[in-house]
Amino acid sequence: MMWVAGIRALYLQALHPRAVRGVMQNSDFRRDAWGRLMRTATFVGTITYGTAEAAERAGARVRKIHSKLSATDPDTGERYPVDEPELLRWVHCAEIDSYLHVLRCSGFPFTDAAADRYIAEQRIAAELVGLDPDEVPGDREELAAYFTQVLPELAAGPEAREVDDFLRTPPTHTLLVPARALLWRRVANLAYASLPPYAHELYGRRAPSPAVVTRRLRLTGTLLRCVPARLRWQLPPKHIIRAMRRLGPGSRPAPYKVVR
Repeated sequence: MMWVAGIRALYLQALHPRAVRGVMQNSDFRRDAWGRLMRTATFVGTITYGTAEAAERAGARVRKIHSKLSATDPDTGERYPVDEPELLRWVHCAEIDSYLHVLRCSGFPFTDAAADRYIAEQRIAAELVGLDPDEVPGDREELAAYFTQVLPELAAGPEAREVDDFLRTPPTHTLLVPARALLWRRVANLAYASLPPYAHELYGRRAPSPAVVTRRLRLTGTLLRCVPARLRWQLPPKHIIRAMRRLGPGSRPAPYKVVR
């Protein structure tokens, strides 16, 4: 379900004009779409399941890359760094909100207290990419207030439209086009459908009712959880397997360890 959440985060992040320009003007995602997605997944996996040292190294690499990049506002000509705190904060909050929303709607037993704890813990991830953790939402109430505050700045500009087109039909090898239509499009459509109402309004495409989306997420989550855990954890980039080898069998992930 984290792949669905990750795509939802990309849809949401693209609605901040200054943030999405930083991506569009500096990224090679058009030429190396899957590589970029896997690098992002590897970063998330490393700071989640890796050692503190590995997480620090991953964060340092991201900070170093961001420190060299800037973007230009086509309307004003303003040149600005992509690591402005407000832009990093938006990317962080869109990501955390997406992971949390999709996971809970998919039926994973995540209490309100666990959700607040997760948001608070992610302040460490925010610090790794260069944010002051005290300036990042620390619970569900603060996260909701942040989105209310930033809403007037959001818009579906030309860059967001390009991201939308890309996510619906990413470039792929000719032989994989049927798989893209069968699998990717379903995942992307579900991710888009799970966006908040204001995002649908900005993009201008209708989505199913929240109840219908929740049923689809829950069905998808139920089906995926029927896949044996040993097989799921073997999928790339295998961070969970490495963490269990390092910490021992007692570290095996399980829902009861989250909600207790």
